[in-house]
Amino acid sequence: MRIFLLSCFIFIATGCSTTYSNKDITGSTFPSVLGESLEQEQVNLPEDFKGKLTLLLVGYKQDSQFDIDRWLIGLDMTETLVDVYEIPTIQGLFPRMFSTMINNGMRKGIPKELWKGVVTVYEDGERIQEYTGNETPNNTRVILLDKNGKVIYFYDRGFSVAALNELRSFLDSKNRYQTD
Repeated sequence: MRIFLLSCFIFIATGCSTTYSNKDITGSTFPSVLGESLEQEQVNLPEDFKGKLTLLLVGYKQDSQFDIDRWLIGLDMTETLVDVYEIPTIQGLFPRMFSTMINNGMRKGIPKELWKGVVTVYEDGERIQEYTGNETPNNTRVILLDKNGKVIYFYDRGFSVAALNELRSFLDSKNRYQTD
């Protein structure tokens, strides 16, 4: 009986996810989705970020956190000035059923002063994964939105110093000329 229940659990946990081919989303408008910050505030993406450049670090698996942390450390160490949000994005009914437990687990590992910058997306998680692709799901999707929610920079191959420098150069040019 235990083996049957364990098999059902594994099937539900893994069988409800779909793999989407990775694609370059630069130039497209980020889809309108709902999320919730760890402060339990509803966030409308990208609408709530309009009017300023915003960097989204989108992760599809718990193992994405390692890549997200490298991006956050790199951004901090280089004193990169941009609003940054971590967007854990999980598709499927099963994770939604346990979203409170998952979010509480994240709250235990993240200092309270950072909770506003972590926005979990469950219900619309599949839309985002389909939008960017979710092959190589451990890699962060680094998405820079312009003031209108349009993707002006996209990278999904895992952290590298070269990619960080490319993003910083891009941000410097955007801030210097104040254009979209």
